[in-house]
Amino acid sequence: MTSLPATRRLWARLSPRLLPWLPSGRMLVIAAPFTFLVAFFLIPFAAVLKISFADVAMSVPPYTDLVRIDDGTLRIALDLEHYVNLFTDHLYLSAYLYSVEVAALTTLVCLVIGYPACYLIARASPARRNLLLMLVLLPFWTSYLIRVYAWIGLLKNQGLINELLLALHLIDEPLRMYHNNVGLMIGMVYNYLPYLMLPLYAYLVKMDLTLVEAAYDLGAKPWQAFLTITLPLSRRGIIASSLLVFIPAVGEYVIPELLGGANSLMIGRVMWDDFFVATDWPAAATATVAMVVLLLLPMAWFQRIREKELLR
Repeated sequence: MTSLPATRRLWARLSPRLLPWLPSGRMLVIAAPFTFLVAFFLIPFAAVLKISFADVAMSVPPYTDLVRIDDGTLRIALDLEHYVNLFTDHLYLSAYLYSVEVAALTTLVCLVIGYPACYLIARASPARRNLLLMLVLLPFWTSYLIRVYAWIGLLKNQGLINELLLALHLIDEPLRMYHNNVGLMIGMVYNYLPYLMLPLYAYLVKMDLTLVEAAYDLGAKPWQAFLTITLPLSRRGIIASSLLVFIPAVGEYVIPELLGGANSLMIGRVMWDDFFVATDWPAAATATVAMVVLLLLPMAWFQRIREKELLR
């Protein structure tokens, strides 16, 4: 059995050669999320990107090969027709614009509702703060589909909301809130509001309140202290939480399909039709690649803002 001093001498001799090859602590920490992103984002996205340059074919899978060998000749066939159609077809352009419009409006409404709520929760006592946070998280305890289907029973002409308003004689006829833009926006705001509130609350609860007290001591009014202290300090939280709402809202499919009307044609619904109705995988893959690029732009913009703030 090797003695402890001999083991130490052996390690002292080998460590200079082994340490450069051993992963550092930072590399080990980064390895897990990096492997996850490669396995579940980069590789699937590369497959979708490959399909976007193919052509439709009556085969399984329903697209042509990009690389093939004919008579000993290596042929690479990249079909750019779907990318041309993406910028010339009115269907895709209108779907993208409408998706961005709905996502932006959803983000704005969530911010108008969520910011005051997060501010009040952050300023509440710790015991009451936990209770209010639990109420924010409560919808997540129910299935996403069940929550969307519940709004159908609330918004339709014979739903609970119209029946209550008719019983109170506040309206003479049912309000049309189902299968139109009203129902779409209600469903979008309801389902995405917690995604905005949770990160925004994390920023507001860590804010140094002594700065606000100093502004009061210097004669600032509450609204002046809010505009000069609270709002600028929470800007990063506003941007981060808004992106968490805007990015998934652009590609939403379930809510427009169940609550929206015939005019609620968002890009997620167009991609579904291309994949499963028309079986045009290259067209759907092209729309997917364009949507990912569209969503990467605000993320890159936010990252640039953070880098500028760190350099100050």
